[in-house]
Amino acid sequence: MSDLDLLTQSLARNVKRWRTERGFTLETLAARAGVSRGMLIQIEQARTNPSIGTVVKIADALGVSITTLLDYEQGPKVRIVPADQAVRLWHTDAGSYNRLLAGTEAPGPLEMWDWRLMPGDSSASDPHPSGTVELVHVTTGELTLTVDGVAHLVPTGASASFEADTPHTYGNDGDVPMEMVMSISVPPVR
Repeated sequence: MSDLDLLTQSLARNVKRWRTERGFTLETLAARAGVSRGMLIQIEQARTNPSIGTVVKIADALGVSITTLLDYEQGPKVRIVPADQAVRLWHTDAGSYNRLLAGTEAPGPLEMWDWRLMPGDSSASDPHPSGTVELVHVTTGELTLTVDGVAHLVPTGASASFEADTPHTYGNDGDVPMEMVMSISVPPVR
């Protein structure tokens, strides 16, 4: 079985599990996530590989991390994620990418990401649920972080935190690749 097949089946199983655990109908989850009922059916039947944006919306609506939705199995309290099992969810032909390094539910979803943006590339994000906070630390290059339409420059070695319940974009307006580590904390679903 390929990694993509494994992820598709894990996503199908975990979306259905968490939807049922939350007591959400397909219609309720579709409305909360802003995706169609048909898309959710295809996901739960492992018949599609949704975009990262769709997976993020579903995870946010369920109040779980992307890691939880893609988890192959429930692990022990200490979980080591080998480098080759970090999940690359977005990439460009120019060489930009993000990788989900690790995540947990403590008390809400908490994720750690590795990002690389090539010069001229950017990645926009829809608003996350109210109370979501993101932390970024730039290890190489300079990040242009645009939050609610306002651009902020984050140079090598600097860190930033922001409330991520507004539109935001990660961009590289420089001449060299930008690399950063990012953590996202989403409040638990009430």
